[in-house]
Amino acid sequence: MGGSAVVVGGGIGGLAAAIGLRLIGWEVTVVERAPVLADVGAGISLHANGIRALDVLGVGEAVRAAARPQYTGGTRVPGGGWLARMDGTALERELGTPIAGIPRAVLHHLLRTALPSECLVVGAEVTSVDRSDPNRVRLLLGDAALEADLVVAADGVGSRLRAQLFPQHPGPAYSGSTVLRAITERPVELATDFELTWGKGAEFGHIAFTDGRAEWHAVLNSPPGARHTDALAAMRRRFGDWHDPIPELLGATRSDAVLHHDIHELVTPLPSFTAGRIVLLGDAAHAMTPNLGQGACQALEDAAVLAAALATEPTVESALARYDTERRPRSQSVARAARQAGRMGQQLTNPLAVAVRNTALRLAPSRATVHTILRHADWTPPGLG
Repeated sequence: MGGSAVVVGGGIGGLAAAIGLRLIGWEVTVVERAPVLADVGAGISLHANGIRALDVLGVGEAVRAAARPQYTGGTRVPGGGWLARMDGTALERELGTPIAGIPRAVLHHLLRTALPSECLVVGAEVTSVDRSDPNRVRLLLGDAALEADLVVAADGVGSRLRAQLFPQHPGPAYSGSTVLRAITERPVELATDFELTWGKGAEFGHIAFTDGRAEWHAVLNSPPGARHTDALAAMRRRFGDWHDPIPELLGATRSDAVLHHDIHELVTPLPSFTAGRIVLLGDAAHAMTPNLGQGACQALEDAAVLAAALATEPTVESALARYDTERRPRSQSVARAARQAGRMGQQLTNPLAVAVRNTALRLAPSRATVHTILRHADWTPPGLG
């Protein structure tokens, strides 16, 4: 089965979906409202499930070559003491691949270069969708229009297509946390590949990259919309007395490199990931908090499963039904687990609750940390034919 598809959204999930559709013989157009598909963003950790999805899409080896495996690290307290250690070697034995840290911009570039440039349309925004024909979908882009056999809505947490398809759904909700992040301007001496540090209502973490630079992020309990005149100075005040290498990471960062975003999620699960010949993918379908590092991985899973369903099912309708059956329960379960992880991790403020959590983590066997990651990362992708 082949056909024509329009992917709305040129992020990681949208580009991955386009790659998968092209692999199975579909004609694909990616529509992105940003005027330039720039290599921007901070860092990302790819778990085994995300890397396995990339393998199905044919770009796994390129991503592995550009990423830094995460073998060492774990979770700490602001004074530097360890709550839990990460055993990347044990994870690699279990899953066949370690967690990998990569700049988001590099991942985006690798996905984009796997597509012919002529299938990317930038600076175009979908204003409405016409589903009156059961076999075709018509998208309006201002005065222009596109028609396709399939539309993939990968337009992010604030998806306009989702709002049109499910007008009764409340949409994304603020999680209670905001995140500031950046990539250091220069290499930084780090003793570990990956770390999280939990304070009261705050988290600071880093991901090391192959070139010696690192991404850092700070997650804070905060009212929505709160911003700093000088975000980097605010982070130095908030985290300057936390353990090394946090002050060094902040010191190696340019003030204009700090990104600041409130974290929104789909607390109310969608009743379906499909509507006619439109399919929701990535954050448009299941935006989640970043506490498990699974947001991008779930979008990559979506892309692989969508391609496999369309490659093996006899009709578009049966393929989308299979996609919904396979993806909605899993991704919504991961989203719930991520929300719970945030409540028990970064968002926790009660001193007694923090003490109980920290004691439990210190006493837990190292295998418990591995098991927690395996629960979500141990996923077997479908074949494309």
